[in-house]
Amino acid sequence: MSIEDAKEVLVTEEQGIAAVREKIGQEFLDAVDLIMKCPSRLVITGIGKSGLIGQKMTATLNSTGTPSFFLHPVEALHGDLGMVMPTDVVIAISYSGETQELNSLLGSLKRRGTAIIAMTGGLHSTLAKSARVVLDIGIPKEACPLGLAPTTSTTATLALGDALAVVLLNRKKFQPEDFRENHPGGSLGERLKVKVSEVMLVGDSIPKVTENELSKNTIQVLNKKNMGAVLVVDEQNILQGIVTDGDIRRCIADICNLDSLKACDIMTANPVSIDKDMLAADALSIMQRHEITTLPIVDEKNLLLGILHLHNLLGKGEFRFLV
Repeated sequence: MSIEDAKEVLVTEEQGIAAVREKIGQEFLDAVDLIMKCPSRLVITGIGKSGLIGQKMTATLNSTGTPSFFLHPVEALHGDLGMVMPTDVVIAISYSGETQELNSLLGSLKRRGTAIIAMTGGLHSTLAKSARVVLDIGIPKEACPLGLAPTTSTTATLALGDALAVVLLNRKKFQPEDFRENHPGGSLGERLKVKVSEVMLVGDSIPKVTENELSKNTIQVLNKKNMGAVLVVDEQNILQGIVTDGDIRRCIADICNLDSLKACDIMTANPVSIDKDMLAADALSIMQRHEITTLPIVDEKNLLLGILHLHNLLGKGEFRFLV
């Protein structure tokens, strides 16, 4: 019975997120525009469970390029309101919109001209009426069988906060190297600040064939190494091209006779390649710019040294530094 109860909770929370998703419209864009035009900082406030969600939203926004801080409503009423400037934008979170401690702040915020974005399910509440923009976080029901503990509502609010952070990230053209600057101690930050030579695959781990290798053998290497690409070299191990899953698909679509073709017949010549001393963050940027997941590593004479896959940068399984 407990397993079914657990699954039912997740179904209810999924339904809550779906309900909030369907309500996203012009108000969401208005909120994004308001934050984008803010010359100072974004302030998140809420109390209880809503406050905890607000703290997580603050952390996500800060790490993705939107300077933010969390303001506890009670502490704000005892002096911390001095941290809020007229040019700030405040996101106030309250599912009912009638949280006394939070609503006590509204008059002070409005008097100093601070713009308020409400995240609430109470569209006719005190909070909603005080806000410049209202984001509807109303959900069909809480997962709590008593209907008392915030469960689905906090999950949906958190999801909407993530949506807001990601849209702002895209608007600001926030890049992996920016993320690295904000995460010098994190695991992703560690991955991205090392050199390519520390994370690239070398030796037998490199999926490669010579340019005269039969296409069927090339496909076998492609399948065996499972990296989505095979590098094509000449007899001196000089990089000549790359054969990707896409190259194989295009060849089949063109009704090519693969049995009669060699690797050099189906490869993409002169693929994008990088130097082993490049920073991993810069390699990730190149992958993003060219919309590729694999990079050959070569020296100044185009001699193949290794290969770098997106998984080596962002992680899949164990991540090791070479020693």
